[in-house]
Amino acid sequence: MPKTDKLFTKLKEIMGESHVIQDPDVIKAYAIDGKKPKAVVFPQTVEEVSKIVVHANRERLAIVPRGNGTKLGIGGIPKKVGIILSTLRLREVTDKDPENLTLSVQSGMTLNEVQLMLTKEGKGFFIPLDPPHSKEATLGGIVATNSSGPKRLLYGTARDLMIGAKSVFPNGDVVVSGGKTVKNVSGYDLCKLMIGSYGTLGILCELTFKLLPLPEKEATVLFPFPSLKQADGFVREMMGSPLIPTSMETLNPTAIRKMGDSLSALNTHYLVAIGLEGVSEGVDRQVSDLNKMGKRYGTPNAEVLDSKQQNLFWTAFRDFSQRLAKSDPDVISLKANYLISKHAEILGGYEKMAEEAEVGCALISHSGNGILYAHILPGNSLRLKSGSLIDLIGKMTAKALQHEGNLIVQSAPLAIKKKVGVWGQARDDYRIVRRLKEQIDPANILNPGRFVGGV
Repeated sequence: MPKTDKLFTKLKEIMGESHVIQDPDVIKAYAIDGKKPKAVVFPQTVEEVSKIVVHANRERLAIVPRGNGTKLGIGGIPKKVGIILSTLRLREVTDKDPENLTLSVQSGMTLNEVQLMLTKEGKGFFIPLDPPHSKEATLGGIVATNSSGPKRLLYGTARDLMIGAKSVFPNGDVVVSGGKTVKNVSGYDLCKLMIGSYGTLGILCELTFKLLPLPEKEATVLFPFPSLKQADGFVREMMGSPLIPTSMETLNPTAIRKMGDSLSALNTHYLVAIGLEGVSEGVDRQVSDLNKMGKRYGTPNAEVLDSKQQNLFWTAFRDFSQRLAKSDPDVISLKANYLISKHAEILGGYEKMAEEAEVGCALISHSGNGILYAHILPGNSLRLKSGSLIDLIGKMTAKALQHEGNLIVQSAPLAIKKKVGVWGQARDDYRIVRRLKEQIDPANILNPGRFVGGV
């Protein structure tokens, strides 16, 4: 029996014929950077995941974990793709304890599904995460990439909110780490190790999160500014004030235009969007204080969004890269980090670099976190400008490094991806990452070549 037929026979034996895709035409849709898998599988239990991993390890088949695929553009070109292991049938809520503010759920559920479920518990609860594509993104994908959104300013990232995990390691072992209590670790914290590991150390199957009660009130205030200097002055005063925003985002003119209907009536050069949550009186007081602050920097009338406008704005904001990919298929999306105090220097510097390269650039900054998302828009000139685009990415990376940060390429056409370092400049701790990989996955079967330095 041919080797491929043996593989399909074994996979069907583990989870049933209907949950194994082997049709070449269907498999094309699961290719990563042009590399097609031999099979796509949909296990329903942790035990099935373990059996698949054991078989793959024995046969030296590479496994790529996948949820809804919203973050597969991140990472290096895979060295090989044997099996795509989908988590979409791992959908059980294994423990729900709102009274003690914890929830354990399998990794194939989307964040949106979980949030809707939690709103119906008592007076309502939520996991304080708001990453891109939250309607489609699975919890496993969010945690594996440590994906976050504007609310990280107040609530932090998955590292701050996840307290337990059940994972399948490359040898097939089911490893449980952390638990339902906040202080639950002595020694190495394997739970935290899995966060942001991009599926290279294990397959996340179950996750335990801390919950919070839904806030009494939410508000979003938009502050338009005619210049970056004024927007930055406002941001700096905001950060030095006793106010506690949930989120603080700065958009450049191109990003404002690309936001679409949610900002269609806004005519401005730069925009700072402030999100607030809490008790009604506290939110109202902060809105009033912010308005006074905005006037000092050239915004006489800030716009406070009503509930419907607020939902439209943050939905468009979270799905920004998805929207761009539809209108600008060759968009190159970058994520830079840097010293928070260098917010204006980075934003202004990136705008100037893009202008010199004669390409559009939509910039969105997590102003209080030192993170900037830069979306380069080459239009129809990708092939003609590929050299200058590669140079531009290099210059933007150097700018971030100059301010004690780095830059990664989150998504790009394959022709660009092949010629740039998608993880930016490797740091000294890269050696630790490689040693961990060698110890945990000596056969290198989990997502090979996708992580930092080709790990």
